[in-house]
Amino acid sequence: MKSRTEFADNGRALRLLAAGLVVLNGFFPALWILLTSLKTEAELVSKPITWWPAAPTLGNYAQAFTEQPLLRYLGNSLAVAGGATVASLLVSGLAAYAIARLNLRRRQLILTCIVASSMFPLVTLLVPIFETLRSLGLLNTYIALILPYTVLNLPVCTLVLVSFFQSIPRDLENAAMIDGCTRLGALWRVVLPLAAPGVFTAGILAFVNAWDEFLLALALNSNPSMRTLPVGITLYQGEFTFPWPIISAALIVAIVPVAVLIALFQERVVGGLTQGGLKG
Repeated sequence: MKSRTEFADNGRALRLLAAGLVVLNGFFPALWILLTSLKTEAELVSKPITWWPAAPTLGNYAQAFTEQPLLRYLGNSLAVAGGATVASLLVSGLAAYAIARLNLRRRQLILTCIVASSMFPLVTLLVPIFETLRSLGLLNTYIALILPYTVLNLPVCTLVLVSFFQSIPRDLENAAMIDGCTRLGALWRVVLPLAAPGVFTAGILAFVNAWDEFLLALALNSNPSMRTLPVGITLYQGEFTFPWPIISAALIVAIVPVAVLIALFQERVVGGLTQGGLKG
């Protein structure tokens, strides 16, 4: 019979293998896109397939910025995703605090409705959103995307923040209010700093959702100067041509801001996800 040590070693090996497969599954597509962006069109279609570029070139990146206004698309995406993130955190923070702290009746029903609201397919909401924004004269503006992105982000942001707010002792807020803080002041000065991992987690989730969204960006902002990165990248292909190296270069440009954001705040995000899971 195998000893307990052998079983432990086998279990550790299986966990490492599973972790390696997860990492490979997550990073291989991005690595392949990066390598493709450094190849020429001729090398990309040559056979047999070459994994590493024989003569890496940055010309695809230059073409990506010259063939389409990629910098403009990047600025539009940053403005929309940033605005939606700030609005999502503001509204969901107040909603989560009310659910976690105020003596609301049917609190569980409210949380159930929040979860249920996120289950509607986006395509079923497209027409009413379009008609509402058109009647308000907001099409082809940043607000046309910030408003629906904020609404779509509210369920997940609210649920993340509720679990963190509930874990913070009420005595800390009571002490702050005794010292003269209003309830909003206690939220801003006491609760939010203690719930920073949850705030960062909710913020990055909101930012990534808004950054990657395609359907609403395509339907609500048809003006070429208002296109976001997901929509703008689709314009590189022609009727009969697919310049994959140039498209890959544009995709790398789109990936970099999100990668940098996660790299800067990865400790807070990982801490937020694990603590939220344990406290939820």
